[in-house]
Amino acid sequence: MTEDQAGTPVPLPTYPTPRDPQAPFAPPPDLLRLHGGGCPVQKAVTWDESTPWLVTSHAAQRQVLTDPRLSANIGTPGYPHTTQAMKEHAGHFPVSINSADGPEHARFRRSLTNSFTRGRMAKLRPEIQRITDEIVDELLAGPKPADLNEKLSLALPSLMICELLGVPYEDHPFFQEHAGVTNARFKTAEESAATMQALQEYIGGLIEAKIKNPGEDVLSDLGEKVASGSLTLDEAKTLGHILLVAGHDTSANMITLGVALLLQNPDQLELMRRHADDDKFVMGAVEELLRYLTIPHLLARRVAVEDIEIEGQQIKAGDGVILPLPAANWDPAAFPEPERLELTRKAAHHHAFGWGPHQCVGQQLARIELQVVYSTIFRRIPTLALAVDPSELRFKEDSQAYGIYELPVTW
Repeated sequence: MTEDQAGTPVPLPTYPTPRDPQAPFAPPPDLLRLHGGGCPVQKAVTWDESTPWLVTSHAAQRQVLTDPRLSANIGTPGYPHTTQAMKEHAGHFPVSINSADGPEHARFRRSLTNSFTRGRMAKLRPEIQRITDEIVDELLAGPKPADLNEKLSLALPSLMICELLGVPYEDHPFFQEHAGVTNARFKTAEESAATMQALQEYIGGLIEAKIKNPGEDVLSDLGEKVASGSLTLDEAKTLGHILLVAGHDTSANMITLGVALLLQNPDQLELMRRHADDDKFVMGAVEELLRYLTIPHLLARRVAVEDIEIEGQQIKAGDGVILPLPAANWDPAAFPEPERLELTRKAAHHHAFGWGPHQCVGQQLARIELQVVYSTIFRRIPTLALAVDPSELRFKEDSQAYGIYELPVTW
């Protein structure tokens, strides 16, 4: 229990809280009410009855995500784990780019610097455009209705991450299945361990092969670092594992969810159709869609390793801290009238890729994929429409990466 301004006991909010079925694209209403209540930092009850702090405002999240007194290491006592499986295996997960702090995190990030430069990602744009056009050709030549999630959203990011990493695309059913288990909220500890082992063995085999026969891809870059001694094989395997899962699953969900959102907003859909050839417009529109939807909806999480103060609240060493990124992206102090989808909004300061040292290393690739997909599909299929009633769409509240399972469309 906590107390309101009058001293009346008030139950702590629970987290995560359910979304409104009538507004599935919006963050949970109980989360958004914290903005209006002036409570950007307060405790909540999570699945294991622990009571970490919720930090919901845009400004407070930026403070937390850049403060070295808060750790991303899931093995630190007090860390607010997302699932029972993560909690049970926290001591066994190898520390890597997602969970390391300070100089160790910087070392992992440096190992990927040359692999994910803005210039290298920009060079992929023609290939992304070619693949997108081929997928759209196949979609138009096939039967109607079609599942856009299967035909386009999963296919494009999988093809691109395979090309970037140097992973055989014919193996995509294997890693898509394991990515689903990785992001599932209700997986068992046994399922989590089996998935991690399978992916680590798979990536490890590819890296060892590329040490002997390198190519121009990220796994070859990692193999070179293993050979030089700057990374161990286990460290390289974990980095490859993270990149493979995150590199296709989040982008796939964003493509599907973004298309569905636009199809439910005719005025903004018309803007996208009219300006599909305007690169500057499309770039800004993608930032607004990222803000509005925020695919990693249950991240980010930290644990205090020293006593700190955030927005007047005293947070003790060992306290867990949860930063619901969708809440910051719907903070009216940062984004006036956040519930309005405005493709012309200047929204690049959103937290859809996190913020600070741990922000997504592959965000430039994701942006390019989204820019190409949205501009292409609405330019080439101007009559695209949902083939089912919106109430029939199944949203991924049971996943750490928000999305829609199937998106039946017609034209």
